Amino acid sequence: MGKYYMGIDVGSVSTNIVLMNENNDVHYKRYLRTQGKPIEILKEGIEEIEKEFGSVDILGVGVTGSGRYLANIIVGADIVKNEITAHAVAGLNSIPEVKTIIEIGGQDSKIILIRDRIVVDFAMNTVCAAGTGSFLDRQAIRLGVDISDFGNLALQSKNSVRIAGRCAVFAESDMIHKQQLGHNQSDIARGLCDALVRNYLNNVGKGKEVLSPILFQGGVAANIGIKKAFKEALGKEIYVPDNYDVMGAIGVAILAKEEVKIKGKTNFKGTSLYKMDYQVKGFECDGCSNVCEVIEIKEEGKVLARYGDKCGKWSNAINNRDFKLAYSLKFIYLRSFLCYNILRISI
Repeated sequence: MGKYYMGIDVGSVSTNIVLMNENNDVHYKRYLRTQGKPIEILKEGIEEIEKEFGSVDILGVGVTGSGRYLANIIVGADIVKNEITAHAVAGLNSIPEVKTIIEIGGQDSKIILIRDRIVVDFAMNTVCAAGTGSFLDRQAIRLGVDISDFGNLALQSKNSVRIAGRCAVFAESDMIHKQQLGHNQSDIARGLCDALVRNYLNNVGKGKEVLSPILFQGGVAANIGIKKAFKEALGKEIYVPDNYDVMGAIGVAILAKEEVKIKGKTNFKGTSLYKMDYQVKGFECDGCSNVCEVIEIKEEGKVLARYGDKCGKWSNAINNRDFKLAYSLKFIYLRSFLCYNILRISI
């Protein structure tokens, strides 16, 4: 029976799960499309682990990503960390001397600056998706090209076509215009790669000192056309780690290992959690003018958590219930203890 630490990265586009041993070696990784169903996909990933490994000993679990708080409630994580920390830890584990991490995922992109193994600065993209993987996905569909072949197509280009990349909508319009002018697909694909890199450096990387070694992480790192565009734009070598697509999960698994060694045990609910029935509903609280949207999660009909309220009226109700239960049990114990001792003294 293997003993592993689990890292879970729940993002808007993908949910990544890794199993890592004591030496930080990845023994298992799974990349799943979130599809707007984070709980179902998370359960699916856990179920696959149980089916593949059978009896597996999970020593600790860490969660990250935009859905990290939800994942924490479902699996019982030992540590919850933001994506910046998780990717930085994974990057340092891959190349201890790394100074710059470029991370581009499906819906967001970020740059992390590291000096002397410490994160000194970072930046993320705005709400615009022009510099993310979803931008390339949409353009690949319009070109009739599978996204896995997009990078190779871009490398076949002999003459890059300049495409406006500041806005995803304008970029698509510009690409259509270039198609109508008769430019071939490879030149347009390369132009789109250059546009994404230009957008990233002018927005996410604006004003940042990009020093080598440079690590390229995230799902978009699979696109060799983007890697080449970064290399040409920066004039520096770009390194892509072996597990570029699950680096967030790796980083938080490493952090979970450190956390569990401190506290001595894990909070993980076990791989059988996929058999549990979870219900999620949202409602508006009309207790004040904030009109907060509260999310309620139930496990087998029992309220597991609530969040989203600014004042804590609903979320604290869960904590207060647990506190009252613990207090009641403590009171019962003390009363029994006192009664027993009084009775013994009187005898």
